Amino acid sequence: MGDYFNNDNLVGFEPGQMLLHGPTKLLLDEFHWHDPQKGIVASYTPKSRDVHDHFGVFRGVDQIEAFAQATIVSCGTFLECKKLSCTPEQLKDRFVPAFISIGSVNFHNYLAVGETFISMGQIKFYKFRQMVSDGRIYRVPAGLNLTEYFSDFNESRLNSYDIGNDFSLIAELFDVTGRALKKETFTINK
Repeated sequence: MGDYFNNDNLVGFEPGQMLLHGPTKLLLDEFHWHDPQKGIVASYTPKSRDVHDHFGVFRGVDQIEAFAQATIVSCGTFLECKKLSCTPEQLKDRFVPAFISIGSVNFHNYLAVGETFISMGQIKFYKFRQMVSDGRIYRVPAGLNLTEYFSDFNESRLNSYDIGNDFSLIAELFDVTGRALKKETFTINK
């Protein structure tokens, strides 16, 4: 588990430490590369519960949610906590992450249970607790050590989606937008 106050990025953190979703809604396993102002690479392997009643296929809507969790929620939470000098748990007492909009998504392939994929997100905008990200989802070649693979990754490679030809393009996502809304905005659980 990462030490939040002494880290400059999310690598080394458990996703459950940054995301406040319950365990069945958490669609993120690990952060592999992160530059707080530029973007992130994170992975997830769909579990049987994720494909239940859906032919063993990880739904497109879940791919979008996984990408949003890896990008706008994780990156936005990190930046907001740094700005307010608080932990994600303390931030949860004040704000709720909300998915606002998406520009477009182009699906090129599908994902099945047990197939690891990465979300590569580029931060396009961050201001007033709102973040906009573009990116791609790729299926990871079987047996690849992602931590080692992304150990020397950089912004230039992120911007050009410079990864090996063994990765399979699954989806392209544009203008994925989220915002941390003040908790009093929600009427649920009052």
